Amino acid sequence: MHKTILAMALAAVMAGPSLPARAQPATTTQPPVSLQSWGSFHVGGREVVISGQPVREVLFTPGGVPARVDPNGTYLMGGMYAQYMIPASPRGQVPLLMWHGGGLTGVTWETTPDGREGWQNFFLRRGWPTYVSDAVERGRAGWTMIPEQTGGQPVLLTLDNPFERFRIGAGQGSYQRGEVLPGNQFPADRESYLNFVRQVVPRFTTTDALTLEAYLALLDRVGPSVVMAHSQAGLFGWRAAQERPDKVRALVLIEPAAVGDIAKVAALRNIPVLMVYGDYIAQDSRWPTIRGNGVRFAEAVRAAGGSVDVVDLPERGIRGNSHMVMMDRNGDQVAQLVQDWLAAKGLWQ
Repeated sequence: MHKTILAMALAAVMAGPSLPARAQPATTTQPPVSLQSWGSFHVGGREVVISGQPVREVLFTPGGVPARVDPNGTYLMGGMYAQYMIPASPRGQVPLLMWHGGGLTGVTWETTPDGREGWQNFFLRRGWPTYVSDAVERGRAGWTMIPEQTGGQPVLLTLDNPFERFRIGAGQGSYQRGEVLPGNQFPADRESYLNFVRQVVPRFTTTDALTLEAYLALLDRVGPSVVMAHSQAGLFGWRAAQERPDKVRALVLIEPAAVGDIAKVAALRNIPVLMVYGDYIAQDSRWPTIRGNGVRFAEAVRAAGGSVDVVDLPERGIRGNSHMVMMDRNGDQVAQLVQDWLAAKGLWQ
């Protein structure tokens, strides 16, 4: 009897916390998307010189011949990856650049953890040329483990961290309890949540200058665009618009985690801005302050003659949104709100 109970307990531990059962996505019969072009490129980066490091021999393949590796020399770091899809019949007046948040990559926009189409598809189907990027030191942008250049160590996330920090679960320990915030729209069943965690990558908190340089290089290459930025990328959206006001036609910030340069708010006066915030913010330990900082910065932009619309989704009757708004089950409803705003600004025909 005791062996049976022990076996059941061990099975429960191995299975992980009891998250909600997976809700099957509704089957849709979306028409195919017709593209005039589809490709990718890398942009940005700077050359750096490393010296004083020991030479070593490395065996790259088991059973192979060791190779002499000299780590001293010139490296290229700080580049960025971008993938573009241009619809056959564009309706967006300019391209839509989609910038992901911290510890993530462009996958944020491509799909959802439970297999639905992501916002890239949503806006592509409406005729927007889309550019989805992987920022510096993330995903396909490449990786440079040179502490003297990155300025720090990468931050890694445990399995429960996003569940609790991204306003999916109900507070500390909620992942282990399998407790989702009431009415939460994120696909939090175990299979979907693990699909999301598989997208998480290491991030630096010390490479903002390199990242901004790369985003500016992206804008210089693509030209006038709408910038859509999520979370950490809110910083880069604000700053890029301030540094390239002639290249940013509109700024869409989905739960921006930072603000721009208060000394340069006047540079934003001709750029319409939309800020979107999800649900459960008031009861969170961090997000009331983050949102408050964003709203105060928006007020400073308005005082300088700019236009900023702040949307709190629950006030629009759109409830249950986590920090990962674009992945929530009602994400397309929010995407339509953004689409309508862009059309009202004359950026879509």
